Amino acid sequence: MYSGLSDQRRWTFPFVIEEQAAVLGDAPFVTMTTGEGITYRQLRDDAAQVAGMLAAAGARAGDRIALMLPSGLDFLRAWAGIGRLGATAVILNSELTGAFLAHPLADSAPSVLIVDAQYVSRLDGLDAAMSSVRKIFVAGADQRPAGDMFDRWRSATALNAPLPGAADIACIMYTSGTTGAPKGVLMPHAHCFLFGLGVVENLGVTADDHYYVCLPLSHANGLLMQLGATLIAGATATVRERFSASGWLSDLHRSGATVTNTLGAISAFVIAQPPGGRDRNHKLRAIASAPNHPDHDRIWRERFGIAEVLGGYGMTEINIPLYGRRGEARPGTCGRPYERFEVRIADPATDIPVGPGEVGEILVRPCVPYGFMAGYLGLPDRTVEAWRNLWFHTGDAGRMDADGYVTFVDRIKDCIRRRGENISATDIERTLAELPGVKEVAAFAVPSDIPGGEDEIMCAVVPHADGQIDPAALAAHARARMPRYAQPRYIEFLTDLPRTGTEKVKKADLRERGVTVATLDLQALLPMG
Repeated sequence: MYSGLSDQRRWTFPFVIEEQAAVLGDAPFVTMTTGEGITYRQLRDDAAQVAGMLAAAGARAGDRIALMLPSGLDFLRAWAGIGRLGATAVILNSELTGAFLAHPLADSAPSVLIVDAQYVSRLDGLDAAMSSVRKIFVAGADQRPAGDMFDRWRSATALNAPLPGAADIACIMYTSGTTGAPKGVLMPHAHCFLFGLGVVENLGVTADDHYYVCLPLSHANGLLMQLGATLIAGATATVRERFSASGWLSDLHRSGATVTNTLGAISAFVIAQPPGGRDRNHKLRAIASAPNHPDHDRIWRERFGIAEVLGGYGMTEINIPLYGRRGEARPGTCGRPYERFEVRIADPATDIPVGPGEVGEILVRPCVPYGFMAGYLGLPDRTVEAWRNLWFHTGDAGRMDADGYVTFVDRIKDCIRRRGENISATDIERTLAELPGVKEVAAFAVPSDIPGGEDEIMCAVVPHADGQIDPAALAAHARARMPRYAQPRYIEFLTDLPRTGTEKVKKADLRERGVTVATLDLQALLPMG
């Protein structure tokens, strides 16, 4: 176990990597399901050489360096190398394309971009968004690409420089909210560290554990919670590049994993696999499942034989302030406040706390320095708005019982949550509005037909008065220009959108109306890629 748990000045993953490499040496840190792996010592040494390569290219501590890589060893080397340099990693979802990719590139203004060869073509036409980029490194290329080979780190001189502090900004991740484009969340090193520490302390992770990671490393859950906990505990992890419902059990059996995390949609996909005699052929002792749907909780325990099923609740901005407790089964809840945070349920109109069992907005604040986001990049007004009355307003409705357990009720914000992604309705609307014949679009969430499967995306589309829209053309347009998780499943053509007296679209009315007999299922019409 990392020795710096009681010293918050050392709450940075670069410190953890240095210590664990010295203590654990050639012990395995991560093994991919494809077979290749990296030890603790190799991670430290590779990170120092990546940092040296970046420094030789002109990057300095505090610079922003964007990375768009699949989950794998190059992702880990790049992330750890950026941290070793003391720079800020702008972590881009590898699904991004078009306007969804242009915005975070333009907003974060990175000086260096590390991108996998398979994604390079997505940069075409994004020159304006990439005007700040002075250097591009391309990973996974068999021949010399337009930029420099990322593999040059192997011949670089290792960087020897001071490690970053807990208050320094470790990374920027983008998250969507009620309106406008996704916001860049400024994440201090201590905040990133606390994602992993919370898992260690609440799931009881030790050096004897083996984490199975099938969530993307571009997400806080996969990178900071699961691999972060692995680093802190000095444990071992198996990482799958892309989740596979059919391969989930086989991966658990082969790896000997004892702990894993899931999201609602992933739980639903695994549980939907046909039951069989191998369902208990694993060593899994605990699973962190968010949301912890009561049906899923029962199946994890009864069918799969998993002793501990823990709920949780969190956001990129606020860390994970709610965890289930080992030995206390509370299906359907998010758990109780983790001791390093304060959580209250308050009237969203007044911020006055409500009583046990009453519904209100979930408000959170940290009890440790820099254990929260530092703000939204370039958006001080949005930061202050979220932090009014000295509490962070999540925009989520919930209730807390007399024992302190919180149950998520609904979203106050107009944000769509699908396949583990927070999706901006504005981005969907803007992209679909580019299709000829489309006058207006309103994107909103409707319940998934999979229990615990979060949201599905529905769009109300208003054609121009003199035009018709081919649903197949609309589906193809979305597929070509949007990440898979953001492609709408349902559309319905309307003559007009419901509006308030001030001409704002009444999304609540559309959500309440939901799927009707006139709604088209694009998944059935043209299966999503």
